[in-house]
Amino acid sequence: MKHTYQISGMTCNGCRSDVEKRLLAVPGVKEAVVTLENEQAVVLMDTFIAVDIFQEALPKKYSVTEKENVFKNSAFDKTAPLKSKLAQLKPLFLILGYISIATILLHYQRENWNGAMLDFMGLFFIVFSFFKMLDVKGFSKSFGMYDPLARIIPVYGWIYPFIETALGFMLLMRLKVDIALIATLVILGITTIGVSKALLDKKSIPCACLGTALKLPMTEATFIENVLMIVMGIFMLF
Repeated sequence: MKHTYQISGMTCNGCRSDVEKRLLAVPGVKEAVVTLENEQAVVLMDTFIAVDIFQEALPKKYSVTEKENVFKNSAFDKTAPLKSKLAQLKPLFLILGYISIATILLHYQRENWNGAMLDFMGLFFIVFSFFKMLDVKGFSKSFGMYDPLARIIPVYGWIYPFIETALGFMLLMRLKVDIALIATLVILGITTIGVSKALLDKKSIPCACLGTALKLPMTEATFIENVLMIVMGIFMLF
């Protein structure tokens, strides 16, 4: 889909180049052409991207407003009904459901269920890291939009999927479980701070929990998902 935006605040070709570069860096943008004369930006994107995301990607001296919808996509046409949060988060709930079922099947014949939480957390990390691995570059850009550490240290966004994979194997194989649990509390704690801030600021940004393969909005469910893992980590650690 292609949208045209009005960009105010540009005074020279250097500004134009800077704006174009920053728009191209936004996850989901395939092409961006900025013209100084009419202060416009024509952006070609895979899926709908809110104006707030473009505004956040640019310095404060620039102002972005949507001017014209050049190509309408029925999924995001303003005349079409918007999906409910539940419908948007269906993939997330399905994945969590399958992980829960797998955990139950692994333990239903056992007298001691103490390892069930560790297996759930391990499967959680393995499955979620798989989706991030499909597009590590795209994930790192989306992740850096709300994770405080990834915003300061971009390389952290690149290695995060590999950290999740390692933690998943450690929990499933019962290798250095205490270290894995502490690491879980730290990395998910940092992410939860960013998620909480995004929700309080009512920012319309994509959630990178399932990478870029599945487009999920940042909602309260993302916060609950992180808190659930943190609570289980604390319970197993202490």
